[in-house]
Amino acid sequence: MSEKELINTIANSLSTAHDNIQMAAQKAEKSATNVKLMAVSKTKPLSNIIAAYECGQRIFGENYAQELNEKYKALAHLKDIKWHYIGPIQSNKTQIVAEAANWVDSVDREKIAIRLNNHAQQLEKNLNILIQVNISNSDKKSGVLITKVEELADVINNLPHLTLKGLMAIPDQHDDKQQLKNEFIQMHTCFMQLQHQYPTVDTLSLGMSGDMDLAIASGSTMVRIGTAIFGSRN
Repeated sequence: MSEKELINTIANSLSTAHDNIQMAAQKAEKSATNVKLMAVSKTKPLSNIIAAYECGQRIFGENYAQELNEKYKALAHLKDIKWHYIGPIQSNKTQIVAEAANWVDSVDREKIAIRLNNHAQQLEKNLNILIQVNISNSDKKSGVLITKVEELADVINNLPHLTLKGLMAIPDQHDDKQQLKNEFIQMHTCFMQLQHQYPTVDTLSLGMSGDMDLAIASGSTMVRIGTAIFGSRN
């Protein structure tokens, strides 16, 4: 595929994604301007990210620390890209995550928050932080239990190089849509409580291609779309 064809393909996919956000917001009687689109670019080549950037996309999500770091360095000339790290965080990877990311969306432990703050201090930067919540109470999912969010939020809020921005969750895939809706509502309730406590909180990252409509109806302010923009994973 030529560069022009790639840009056209991704431009069409991004346009469709924005149209879907618009329709979901209208259906839920919400404003689509309050919902940001994260392009999940994990495993995708630089050419895809550059093509999406050329089409106006600025928010990108990466799951793997080393891959994020390599892409961040290769695309350092694109100054207004916002890199979100959305994968599980190992202690030995906090330094490269802190260096490469603008946002870390998957903080679920005090130890990780403290390490990120220390690295950010050395780098003379600030990191935007989302607390990842294991809203399904699943053994297979990362994240803090919703009952522990307030405790972790207080820790993050008191670390000078971290800014608490909100919550993120990746629920289990449920056949029962009502169960998923209940989990999204729990997330929104917790988000609203945090907003009352912390003026910096403005982001609830919920929803991917399969559950985006329900997430937006439940108050999500950021949806994560990968395959529908870039095609199947490599």
